[in-house]
Amino acid sequence: MQKWEYATVPLIVHATKQILDQWGEDGWELVNVIEGPGGQGLVAYLKRPRSA
Repeated sequence: MQKWEYATVPLIVHATKQILDQWGEDGWELVNVIEGPGGQGLVAYLKRPRSA
């Protein structure tokens, strides 16, 4: 059975693409983007397979 690890990343509006590209290069897959707590900015939720 596949095991996953997860990360949450605050996104800066003027650097969203660069942030997501960097995490993608490290093997992370974007799952969702939602408003942060209190409606302050956006938060990306990412996952990647856990190493054995």
